[in-house]
Amino acid sequence: MMVQEKGSQTTEVNVGDIVKGTVEQILPYGAFVRLSTGQKAMIHISELAYEYVKKVEDILQLQQQVDAKVIKIDERGRIDLSVKQLQPRTERPRQQRGSAPSAGSGDDFEKKLASFMKASDQKFSDLNRKNKENSGGKPRGKK
Repeated sequence: MMVQEKGSQTTEVNVGDIVKGTVEQILPYGAFVRLSTGQKAMIHISELAYEYVKKVEDILQLQQQVDAKVIKIDERGRIDLSVKQLQPRTERPRQQRGSAPSAGSGDDFEKKLASFMKASDQKFSDLNRKNKENSGGKPRGKK
């Protein structure tokens, strides 16, 4: 037998439904929302917006009315919501740190790698040659 919250039934909402609710509690990892059905649901911080959200309070406030999509109902009847899935996703080009990569960046990388390997091999051969030249003196070790 399943224990349910007072006045709630798990059949009132289904995954994929769009629901309305009021923000009742805000925690560092998300917000708890009281649905119009009386059920309690949670919106995880990762489901608030497509862009990075540092604090839940940057998006939601206590007592705020919110529309959300039901994305999961677990075996214990807990409801997970998403606000971001109701927002249009605008495709912005992802920017790399530094300069933006060019269309032929694969070839560019190969050239840089080959140049690095050649310079590295040259440095190793110079270092080995110097070591051999310097090793011709007195033998090291105990006298």
